[in-house]
Amino acid sequence: EAVRADGTPFDLLLFGNEAADSGDYQVGIRVAHALDLPCVTGVKQLQIANGRAVAKREATGGWEIFELPLPAVLTVKEGINLPRYPSLPGRLKAKKKEIETLQPAWHDHGLRMIRLHLPAEQEKTVQILGAGPDAAPKVVELLRQLGIV
Repeated sequence: EAVRADGTPFDLLLFGNEAADSGDYQVGIRVAHALDLPCVTGVKQLQIANGRAVAKREATGGWEIFELPLPAVLTVKEGINLPRYPSLPGRLKAKKKEIETLQPAWHDHGLRMIRLHLPAEQEKTVQILGAGPDAAPKVVELLRQLGIV
């Protein structure tokens, strides 16, 4: 509501990945939903050019790359940039600056949790293949069966 009420045009809204109060990774996603904007979460690299964002996030065995139009919402992971720290005069000036607080109106619509389902934990097994050099052929065979070699 605050973004809409302000009326200032924007290209990109950046959020951290995790909320300090609940750690549920929902703030950026919910803002994107409320504003009807595209959203990518967990971004580690970002490029902006020609009215589009190219966001990369780590995936098992590589990267997922998303190209999306602006305006957009991204949640970024630690390490995406090097922080810039304010100078002492900048800190003193910031302390004197008034912070505007907006109280949004409560609406009983939007995103709602319908159910929470935890998947069954996968069974874990351990195979003892032998000891010493005699186990090597068995280990290689198991790695072949798993498609690793």
